[in-house]
Amino acid sequence: MVSTASTIWYVDADDPAAVLREHRDPDPGAAQALAKQLFEDYEIVPKMVGTLAGCAGPDDDEIYIGCYPGLTVVCSRQVRLPDPTTLPELLIRPLASEHTYLVSFDASMGWGSFAHWERGEFRRGFSSSRMKILADAGLPLVWERPFWAGERPVLWRADELPDPQCLPFDPPDFADEANSEWLGFQYRAPLVADALLPRDIAVCGFTLSPKDPPVESPEPAPDPRDRALGPRGRVLATRARAVGAAREQTIGPRGQVPADARRREPEAESIGSAPQEKERRGLLGWLREATRTD
Repeated sequence: MVSTASTIWYVDADDPAAVLREHRDPDPGAAQALAKQLFEDYEIVPKMVGTLAGCAGPDDDEIYIGCYPGLTVVCSRQVRLPDPTTLPELLIRPLASEHTYLVSFDASMGWGSFAHWERGEFRRGFSSSRMKILADAGLPLVWERPFWAGERPVLWRADELPDPQCLPFDPPDFADEANSEWLGFQYRAPLVADALLPRDIAVCGFTLSPKDPPVESPEPAPDPRDRALGPRGRVLATRARAVGAAREQTIGPRGQVPADARRREPEAESIGSAPQEKERRGLLGWLREATRTD
C-alpha cells in the first residue's frame, strides 16, 4: 500500500485505465522533453525507470514522468500543495489536455488533496487534514457523498481516542477515491484480482540539478584614496582617473604628443626650394631662348 503520493495527470483518453493496461512502457523521449519544459531552470539528468508503487511521492530533487498515448502523469513535490487551487499556471495545462487531475496525500500526516481542471478551467478542489479543511472549492461531486455522510470513517486503532472535531472520513482515502474515479486505479485499496495496481504503471525518473548561474565579472577593488569621499565623490574620482588614463594614452604622461600621433609639418627648405628650382629652370630656359635668338 502506497503511503504518499504527489501526482498530476494530463488526460485526453476516454478510458485512462485501459490505456495504462495496454501500454506498459512509457515514452522516455517525451518524458524528458516535458521535464525540460516544466523545469527549465534545472539540468535534467535521467536516472531510472520505476513504477508508481515506489515513485509516486518523489523527493525535492527528482521527478518521475510517464507519457502514454492520450495521458501523462508527473510525480513531483511541486504539486504537494495545502491548497491545490494555488497550483502554478505552467503545471495546469502544459500539454493542452482535456482534463488535468491532481492527487496528493500523505498517510503519516492524515492529509489528502485532489483537484480537477477541464481545459484549464478549475472545476473542483479539496484539501484537508483529519482535523481541518484547508481548501474546499467548486461543487462537490457525486462520488463524494459517502465520505461526507460518514459511510467511510477513519479506522482508528484500539488505543487511539478520536477528536470530536475530526472529519467523518480519512483525507488520504478521500484523495485515493478521487484517483479511482478519474484514473481507474487506487493506491490504498485492498488487492483485488485483475485490478490495475500502481506497480503496473511505469514512470521515467530524472534528477533535478540547478543550472550554474552566469559568471559575473568581479567589481574592481576600491582605490584607497577614495576612502574619505562620499559615494558620489568616489564615482566622480573614478571617472576622472579613467579620463586621465585615456588622455595619457593619447598625449603621453608629460603632455607630449607621441611621435606616431604627431602630424608631420613640411620642412622649411622644401617650402622655398621648389620655387627657386623652378625659377632656375625658368632662367636657363630664357638663356637658351636668347641663344637661339642670337
